[in-house]
Amino acid sequence: MLNLVLFGPPGAGKGTQSEKLINKYQLVHI
Repeated sequence: MLNLVLFGPPGAGKGTQSEKLINKYQLVHI
């Protein structure tokens, strides 16, 4: 099992980066 947590202030691009990781590595976003 792999757990990733992205930290950052609002507008830092956490959602953008998470979408790229999801698409590249077929991850599940919760």
